[in-house]
Amino acid sequence: MADSDIQTAVTRALEDSPDRNFRETVDLAINLRDLDLNEPSNRVDESVVLPSGTGQETRIVVFAEGETAVRAEEAADEVLSGDDLADLGDDDDAAKDLADETDFFIAEEAMMQDIARHLGTVLGPRGKMPDPLSVDDDVVETVNRMKNTVQIRSGDRRTFHTLVGAEDMDAEEIADNIDVIIRRLHADLEKGPLNIDSVYVKTTMGPSVEVA
Repeated sequence: MADSDIQTAVTRALEDSPDRNFRETVDLAINLRDLDLNEPSNRVDESVVLPSGTGQETRIVVFAEGETAVRAEEAADEVLSGDDLADLGDDDDAAKDLADETDFFIAEEAMMQDIARHLGTVLGPRGKMPDPLSVDDDVVETVNRMKNTVQIRSGDRRTFHTLVGAEDMDAEEIADNIDVIIRRLHADLEKGPLNIDSVYVKTTMGPSVEVA
């Protein structure tokens, strides 16, 4: 369960958000300090499963063949074969469109080398190379887990943002999501909490409220 201070900040952010004619997301802004982000090893690049889900539709594309492809149809938004992959490799615009429209890619391990060859220059810079699926992994379970996953990525910027929910979720649910992200950052950053300058939560159009 999240710290009460986090839940209080989320409640304020939700209450202070003006009414809009669309469903707003809830985002976290993280400000880092005392890190040389020109050094790639110091950058944040993590996939985090949110315990309360993202509150948003997450588009998942699976590269698979045979029985795995059939199973993937149950959960994924799109399933692409080796032939589809080759076609994308010959159509740069289609590959870029797919990359921009998709949140996460999953691929059978046997296809990873071909994906790197055909789509590496498109997916790599976007941080969207597929998560490999081993023969022992359940593709449906993997897809469903990824639907509740967000990518937290700083690049070379001290301030970066990540999705933590939607305005119609409970404050407690959003707070639990924030708690998981902050704990992951504390574990992964070189100096833990000392590398975090401040954290703010806000709805899409609402004011920022300090969390930590």
